[in-house]
Amino acid sequence: MDVDLSPKLAKKVYGENGGQYFAWCPSDLKMLGEGNIGASKLALERHGFALPRYSDSSKVAYVLQGSGVAGIVLPEKEEKVIAIRKGDAIAIPFGVVSWWYNNNDMELVVLFLGETSKAHKPGQFTDFFLTGSNGQMSGFTTEFVARAWDLEEKVAKLLVEKQSGIGIVKLAETFMMPEPKPEDRKGMVLNCEEAPLDVDVKNGGRVVVLNTKNLPLVGEVGLGADLVKLDGGAMCSPGFSCDSALQVTYVVRGSGRVQVVGVDGKRVLETTLKAGNLFIVPRFFVVSKIADPDGMEWFSIISTPNPIFTNLAGKTGIWKGLSSKVLEAALNIPSDAEQQFRSKRNLDAVFFPPPN
Repeated sequence: MDVDLSPKLAKKVYGENGGQYFAWCPSDLKMLGEGNIGASKLALERHGFALPRYSDSSKVAYVLQGSGVAGIVLPEKEEKVIAIRKGDAIAIPFGVVSWWYNNNDMELVVLFLGETSKAHKPGQFTDFFLTGSNGQMSGFTTEFVARAWDLEEKVAKLLVEKQSGIGIVKLAETFMMPEPKPEDRKGMVLNCEEAPLDVDVKNGGRVVVLNTKNLPLVGEVGLGADLVKLDGGAMCSPGFSCDSALQVTYVVRGSGRVQVVGVDGKRVLETTLKAGNLFIVPRFFVVSKIADPDGMEWFSIISTPNPIFTNLAGKTGIWKGLSSKVLEAALNIPSDAEQQFRSKRNLDAVFFPPPN
């Protein structure tokens, strides 16, 4: 497999007054198209309003920064108005209408990762806006709008002609958006900063995994996700997804080194990851990371709702399951070297603290 796996930064697609929308393009990151994966990022200023839209792709939204309000309309159900904040993850099935609004001073930044198997363009999200100059309302004639909503012609004309802004607009400070309802968060949102840890290794790292148990909607989306925080100098065990899933990773904070090994034992990636980078690990390829002194944090989606990973090192490593003689023969090493190899990492799992 000869594909460039180098991590990439997002590029601006649209937006000026009120905020901006960024995306990763398959022409820059080939694995997006090959793996049917999409990735984008929304950044809203104070009073920035991302207009109602639906997408041709299922996504997991993750709030990278700030706080605000999101509106979600599931099919044949009432709008849920949700207060969102840093660390929130929201599963959004394709075809579901959503809008986003920043009611605070700090910029609101939301990451979207998803699968594009049903999309118009492999590796890219296509959003269909209900309003705005590129929205459905502006596409119909006054006659059709009047007939569909049983309106007077002058009102229908007003609706068609008043559509402005592409994707994002800035609302007046005096405009009152709907207030979020605390009960609307239930079953819709999981805050990864506050959720119980699935893995917690002192001086190593921590993991929160999103799956159908703690966020049932990921079952409809068909994706799993996790938030990983790797402490300074710590290592993430070499491992791979053993259920043929792709892993798409966005670096939230910090930096570190990564190596990926693929077919025929070929090292296909060795580079430094930095905040804002997106990179993709192909199916069954082995990946390992070592954080720089300030640590590294990343958010990933996996192309299955309940992912299963196999680690090569650590107390749960696959080597521990093989018999001594098999290891001796397979690794072509003497028994004393095999014993040392087997005796190490009996207490550590997944994350390895830095050497003393």
